[in-house]
Amino acid sequence: MKRYLLMGLGFVSFGLGMVGVFVPVLPTTPLLLLAAFLFSRSSARMDAWIKSTRVWKSYGQPFKDSSGIARRKKVHIVGVSYLALGASAFLVQKPIVWGVLAAVALFLAWLMLFRIPTVEKDGIGKFVDPEPEIEAIGEVLAEQRAHAAPANAVEVGVRQVAE
Repeated sequence: MKRYLLMGLGFVSFGLGMVGVFVPVLPTTPLLLLAAFLFSRSSARMDAWIKSTRVWKSYGQPFKDSSGIARRKKVHIVGVSYLALGASAFLVQKPIVWGVLAAVALFLAWLMLFRIPTVEKDGIGKFVDPEPEIEAIGEVLAEQRAHAAPANAVEVGVRQVAE
């Protein structure tokens, strides 16, 4: 029974996350992370399925890999959200609605500026720190050079002098 409840909640969360792709105020990434968590606790098949979807690869995986959002994506999220909030404030001219929209705008600003870390994104869509990779490549190349057989007599002489 618990398994089916978790799976049902996972589908609801995933559905709301999908709506959040198109509705700026609805948070897509947290809902997808929640759906992935619920599916991982209820069904290995559903867990594999959600992680194969394009929406997971666009929103959930980058956040899960790096625990943050790229600056460009943050600017996009805030820009689209503020446009939607502004349009809503213009269309519904009631002070109570303006107060709610202002609170949402301030919360979004706080979330993006202070709560969610900003990460840099490389060209292939993964969030990485290049330093460890560069150091590892350098160590491998140095080790290969040290154990490589000399190509000619000059290298043999240079190695004997160096040792």
